[in-house]
Amino acid sequence: MLTQEQVDFYRENGYLLVQGMFSAEEAAHFREDAHALIARLQQLGEVEATWESAKEVTMTKTSLLHCHNVQFHDAGFTRLLVDDRLTSAAAQIIDSPNVQLHHNKLFIKPPEKGSPFPMHQDVPFFPHDNHSMIAAVVHFDDAPLEKGCIRVVPGTHKQGPIPHVREGGWHLPLDQYPLESSLACPAKAGDVLFFSYLTVHGSGVNTSSEARTTLLIQMRDPADPPSQLVHLSRGQGMMLRGFDPTTDTAGKVHAEKPADAMPMGGAMGGAMTMGGGM
Repeated sequence: MLTQEQVDFYRENGYLLVQGMFSAEEAAHFREDAHALIARLQQLGEVEATWESAKEVTMTKTSLLHCHNVQFHDAGFTRLLVDDRLTSAAAQIIDSPNVQLHHNKLFIKPPEKGSPFPMHQDVPFFPHDNHSMIAAVVHFDDAPLEKGCIRVVPGTHKQGPIPHVREGGWHLPLDQYPLESSLACPAKAGDVLFFSYLTVHGSGVNTSSEARTTLLIQMRDPADPPSQLVHLSRGQGMMLRGFDPTTDTAGKVHAEKPADAMPMGGAMGGAMTMGGGM
């Protein structure tokens, strides 16, 4: 349960770091499962997910390991998605008793070469009419500045959607939104960073000797309809808290994939060619 002070901070700034939502022991267990999952998937195919636009942040060749829809790979992550600590905070931030999953992505930034994300909003990837979409980033290990922690530009959620550069992954012009001008959000294992999909965010290169391991969970009010039928995924529409008042709407949406929908990762959880990141 968040305090009113925390909720007010989120409303004003568009992000909130909740320290110690999960214990260090829980985070260590999730980290072990996450790295084991990626190792299994690497035996089956490609799990690289570095944006082409990462080259605008660094000339160094970097890497980003990724899995989409982790709940279909490990039951421990299914339990994490519906953990009351996470979903109760999400409900307060979304301001709805009902919390619906849009998608989730496991990211591992390898040591010394973990890929950056240029500054961006997530709204171009999956716009919604009422902008209820939020991200929750669960940290499975410490994420100090040198690991390429998430960075935000406080208050940018109030600006609404900002025009993005599409090439290389939707991102903002680096000359207008350099990483260095944003606020770094270093975190400890077990911390959860919430932010609006309208909040400008990104992250730097992991130059440390350890991996940075996180799970990004995108959630929304189920009563907030998508403005475009894009970024569809296998787990989309799963209720994490409460119920879906739109009844069969989610099922009908998933039954037909429009021709212009952004391509998704394969059934084994491979890297998506488009999608928000951090």
